[in-house]
Amino acid sequence: MHSVRIGVDTGGTFTDVVAVNEQTGEITTTKTPSTPAAPADGFMEGVRKVLRKAGLGAGPEAAEADLEAVSAIVHGTTVATNQLLEDRIADLGFVTTEGFEFVLEIARQSVPDGYGNSYFWVKPPRIVPVHRVRTVGGRLDHTGAEVRPFDEAQAVAAARWFRQRGITAIGVCFLHSYADPGHELRMREVLAREHPDAVVSISSDVLREYREYERSVTTLVDAAVKPVMRRYIADLSGRLGEAGRAAAGGAARDGGGAVAGAGGAVPGGGAVPAAGVPFSVMKSNGGVLSAAEVVHQPITTVLSGPAAGALGAALIASTAGHPSVITLDGGGTSTDVAVVVDGEPSLTTEGSVGRYPCKIPMIDIVTVGAGGGSVAWISPEGTPKVGPRSAGADPGPLCYGRGGTEVTVTDAHVFLGRIPPHLLGGEIPLDVDAARRGIEALAGEIGLTPERAAAGILEISAFNQSNAIRRITVKRGLDVRDFPMVAFGGSGPLLVCRLIDILGLPSVIVPPDPGNVSAFGLLTVDVKNDYVRTFVTGDLSLDAAAAVFGELEGQAAEALGREGFAAERHVYARSADLRYHGQAYEVRVPAPAGPLDEAWRAEVLGRFHEAHRRLYGYGYRDDPRHRVEWVNLRVSGIGPIDRPVIGRRPYGTARPRPAGTREVFYDEWGPAPIHRRADLAPGATVPGPAVVEEYGSTLPVHPGFTATADEFGNLEVRRTGHEGRSGR
Repeated sequence: MHSVRIGVDTGGTFTDVVAVNEQTGEITTTKTPSTPAAPADGFMEGVRKVLRKAGLGAGPEAAEADLEAVSAIVHGTTVATNQLLEDRIADLGFVTTEGFEFVLEIARQSVPDGYGNSYFWVKPPRIVPVHRVRTVGGRLDHTGAEVRPFDEAQAVAAARWFRQRGITAIGVCFLHSYADPGHELRMREVLAREHPDAVVSISSDVLREYREYERSVTTLVDAAVKPVMRRYIADLSGRLGEAGRAAAGGAARDGGGAVAGAGGAVPGGGAVPAAGVPFSVMKSNGGVLSAAEVVHQPITTVLSGPAAGALGAALIASTAGHPSVITLDGGGTSTDVAVVVDGEPSLTTEGSVGRYPCKIPMIDIVTVGAGGGSVAWISPEGTPKVGPRSAGADPGPLCYGRGGTEVTVTDAHVFLGRIPPHLLGGEIPLDVDAARRGIEALAGEIGLTPERAAAGILEISAFNQSNAIRRITVKRGLDVRDFPMVAFGGSGPLLVCRLIDILGLPSVIVPPDPGNVSAFGLLTVDVKNDYVRTFVTGDLSLDAAAAVFGELEGQAAEALGREGFAAERHVYARSADLRYHGQAYEVRVPAPAGPLDEAWRAEVLGRFHEAHRRLYGYGYRDDPRHRVEWVNLRVSGIGPIDRPVIGRRPYGTARPRPAGTREVFYDEWGPAPIHRRADLAPGATVPGPAVVEEYGSTLPVHPGFTATADEFGNLEVRRTGHEGRSGR
């Protein structure tokens, strides 16, 4: 019987897995080391491991046989993200409008933060060098009207040029194709005929809105990651299919939707590998999409893991009575920070991955290279630094004993006794002596005691994280002191006491199994696709706007139908990008459903004036001199799922007994009680100094702080004497 849904989040160091029994609501979590050289290996091991832990198999073979019990698998992946962050982009071609071959070279006039002026800034290499750019004649105006016809001969010559040079990933972006995709569709037909081995992305499919530079780069990023993602998804689908066929005795399951190769559909959504296991992938916009569909739009997965974490934390926090929070996801390589307001993470279309702007809708996340594996090093000026370089999973920190040669944040925690001499409940032993030797050597270089050097590493890491939190709150007009913070991820809870002091946070919430919140978040999100159309006007025609919304909703309905959702379950969320005349960038606001009339127009305009005032401190609601322009109309097509229910726990003793003590350095060395997280019933309070340990993470409770368990199993950390203060 199909009864278990599994979420698998592959990170740089660990692969986190959560299984939810849909009949009993029981949640099973586990972790396994990631396998960066072959990510599918870590994925499959995580699935087998969580099934064994859930009692669905005694060994690897039995676990695969019990894949028949799995009703769906949702995956958060960093395959596309890592390719972009590591700049592994080669043999990429670009086709654009004749006369615009330098659109990538010109780019934008803005200079990155940190450079006083452009004299000191060296423009990085373009995603496609100019010698691999081909142009094709033909021209549309901004309304989509044809000014010059498409030049078929030039298109054929461009396709053959790429074929002769073995360039197999190609992006196409013609001027004003957002208004009419006709010329791009003809270019794709030519490439399919003349260069059938090419993987092609066209801008009218990827991002149908204006601003040709951002549209070009976004399309090229999609083309760059498409071959890698297709191979990865095909590998996973094939391996799941093999396991599923073994479970079904070689026969595909019957019922529940079509089963066709690696991409059938089932009610509720999901790509179906050959054996019938629905397999979906998390998207950056806070939704999921079947693997069969996501291979056609891989750019939408570039921040899938962090997006799942923000959504999982949002559900956990709102259930516990905190609808507005900061989320902090601390991993082995980096820390991802987001803001949740009234239960919904903030979205942006101005995001980027590495040095590449990506204008697709995504959860607004700030990432900083401050994780457990971040390397401590000395600058040429003799200043201690931490990150952004990471030791990763292999070789990892010194204490992993796998040949690592550099001190990391994890080594500092181990040396100071703040984490146990093992990870994952004893599955990964740590070499405390190796960490100590590394810390002592580093301390000698900078003239500090080993304790001060280790504490300094953690202090720098805490300030790196606090800067990311300020970027997503203070710089967006939000007061960080109004928001509790949810800290999760394997390294997320380790520095929360310092962050409370540095930022003035009212409290920090540490969920149960914090290392698996992102994997849990994968099981809380709906199927979601975003559609956009540029529609610049200062005098909106309601009939024309209704036609655009109708077309976008029609596209959304087709996609949801392919995902297996009946029409009565479809949800359409409208929004619009508006600006004051003369402004260069827009503010996105939700738009009501229903017919478009004057009341609808007034409602959207009112929301824009208020959002602009909230963001920038002023607005022109009652000033007719500043007219409003409509820029983009958007629709999100949503297929809702049933979310896991977070259950309450009975209250227990307020003063739990520690499992033991260990020498821990906070301000000085001293014995600290060691508490097992599983022993802390609701109402239990742990005063610092202490350490709370569990399978996938550790919470050091500093002197002057308390950690109190609530009825949902969360630990709420506060500075002593601030127990009465709450956030939003």
